[in-house]
Amino acid sequence: MAMAHDTQQIFLDPAIRDWVLIPIMLVMVLVGVLRHHATQLLTSTPKGNFKAVRESAALLRARTLRSPVGFLIPYQSFVARRTFLASAFEKGTYLKNPQAANQGPANPMGDPAAMEGMMDMLKKNVAMIIPQTLIMSWITFFFSGFVLIKLPFPLTVRFKAMLQRGIETSDMDVTWVSSLSWYFLNLFGLRSIYNLILGEDNAAGGLQDMNQMQMMPGAGAAQPMQQPQEVMNMFKSEKEFLELAQHEWILKDVELRVLKMYGIDLESGQKKQKDV
Repeated sequence: MAMAHDTQQIFLDPAIRDWVLIPIMLVMVLVGVLRHHATQLLTSTPKGNFKAVRESAALLRARTLRSPVGFLIPYQSFVARRTFLASAFEKGTYLKNPQAANQGPANPMGDPAAMEGMMDMLKKNVAMIIPQTLIMSWITFFFSGFVLIKLPFPLTVRFKAMLQRGIETSDMDVTWVSSLSWYFLNLFGLRSIYNLILGEDNAAGGLQDMNQMQMMPGAGAAQPMQQPQEVMNMFKSEKEFLELAQHEWILKDVELRVLKMYGIDLESGQKKQKDV
């Protein structure tokens, strides 16, 4: 080991590259591929709920009706659809559970769909946490204190704690990477390799599933769980929007406009001659 005052140099044994650096990366790639296939086997196929789909489709239908797309139907058809949907929203016809609309918040544990979503998320978390814990324990036990590589670009001292975990030195250059930090770099940096091997939508990294669980209310339900009272309020708001919606049929007198566009006289039925 030779050190200079300005540039710190550490000469590493090539065996560290062959028996520590490359094996850690290969093991993490293989474990990620196995985790992807294990997650596919553990994840159950989501079951569709007709009433829940009908509930969201009714809101989508009302928004489409009062959008410019609704101008394609005659005014009488628009009024008929608006009256029907407004009445259905007022009565709660499309609610998934009409009896629970006037009750308090429902218990998510009593919803089979929510329970199934929780179990799927738990399986994904187990498939991620257990392999990562084993790999981290393996690296800590066998390769603790190893210096593996040096980064080819300079860094500030703030990165020292991240890149040199497991090495208790204060004078080592921050660009040197320890074995434990190499594990974390691979954990967050192998996504492109997984995408190349398994495709874009893969569960090899496992971090995407954990982010989705943190973003979802309802502890990992398949969709954000909404209370019946909230959906009823959405129905009432949509009813008010429908009643205020304005309609103008864009195909009104379209045949007269087409004839006029081609210069045909409506009374004689002959085309007008343009003055030269």
